[in-house]
Amino acid sequence: MTTIATRPVLLSATGITKSFTTPDGQPLPVLEDIDLEVREGEILALLGRSGSGKSTLLRCLAGLIGPTAGQVRYRGEPLTGANPGTAMVFQSFALLPWLTVQENVEIGLEARGLPPAERAERARAAIDLIGLDGFENAYPKELSGGMRQRVGFARALVVEPDVLLMDEPFSALDVLTAENLRGELLELWQRAEFPTKAIVLVTHNIEEAVLLADRVVILGSNPGRIRTSLDITYPRPRNRQDPDFEEMMDLIYVIMTGRHEDEAMKVRHEHPVGRITPGELPLPGATVDALSGLAEILHRLDDRIDLADLAEDLVLEVDDLLPLVDALELLGFVTVRAGEVRLTPEGVGFAGADIQQSKEIFARAALANAPLVAAITRGLENSLDGSLPIGFFRDVLRRSFSEAETDRQLEIALDWGRYAELYDYDAARRQLRLDEERLATRP
Repeated sequence: MTTIATRPVLLSATGITKSFTTPDGQPLPVLEDIDLEVREGEILALLGRSGSGKSTLLRCLAGLIGPTAGQVRYRGEPLTGANPGTAMVFQSFALLPWLTVQENVEIGLEARGLPPAERAERARAAIDLIGLDGFENAYPKELSGGMRQRVGFARALVVEPDVLLMDEPFSALDVLTAENLRGELLELWQRAEFPTKAIVLVTHNIEEAVLLADRVVILGSNPGRIRTSLDITYPRPRNRQDPDFEEMMDLIYVIMTGRHEDEAMKVRHEHPVGRITPGELPLPGATVDALSGLAEILHRLDDRIDLADLAEDLVLEVDDLLPLVDALELLGFVTVRAGEVRLTPEGVGFAGADIQQSKEIFARAALANAPLVAAITRGLENSLDGSLPIGFFRDVLRRSFSEAETDRQLEIALDWGRYAELYDYDAARRQLRLDEERLATRP
């Protein structure tokens, strides 16, 4: 019996580095020196947090964007454009609303020049494979989120790719629907008629990676580098209560949260104070209410806390707490070492303060440590009347982030800035405006 390590290499990345350009014309490294192989018969999970470049790496493998340095190969041949052996499933479904399910599934075949009769036959087979037969003539608006993602699977599988690339395909779904689709994916994977030979899954969810993958590649952040690669050899279906499962979860968790190098501090060390751009140090996906709540819990427990144990006590997944920990660490309110988190003196002050004091502490920390909040505040302070169109910051962020991530970064920045009483947003006018007190006291 052959092992995955001895099977043919379908995709390989050698020395992949990818940089974008910051608003001031400087290179922004997103990926650095990535070496990766995808072999026949494996599900490979790319696991990492915000800023690790997971989706950028996936798009390099798909040939949708080219690397700044390094080489992607498909079956040994260098890519010079879109990868002919891959198809992609997106987080946002990416269906065309004016087309039916059948027509959406046929798009890839039409692009390859297949005649209408063959397109229709193959599309119907793919729709049947993923359990949507009977919905061929439905439009996306008539479908639930789970059904729309099934259409996304069918559209990818109908072209019979060697490698199926999936960019957080379950994260936009509710918990039960996502769990159901994961199970269906594994069932399809084990069928002889499943057309693809390997799967690459981008995820930030540790449990999802351990449930699905034969191998987990963990990326560090800013820029994305491979920290380690772990083989998961025990058979499917996998039981979350199994000691092996729990041990693997714990190991990955420690690798992701234990700082062999403090990446945020490394960015600060390499750039002069005030010159870190929002693209170099993005805001974690945490609201002020959520990170404040976690700070209060840590303050009450008053010791070094193992986050895995805390997540279990709160009946949460570890992944639910990671963005909150990232936010508290970015602001300088906690330190994290080997999976344990502890409030700093500033964090103790923030967690124990009354509402007005906490706003003042948060404002100082955000201006000092959160580049996007600082950039918005400084921009408004230097404008003629203390206001700027939000489109100004949106265009700046698009240089470093995707459209969806740009929207997410602005949403987080608005939440943080409003709480800190630094600025507000007029949705009707689409204008950011400096807080009245700051406007009155600006130089």
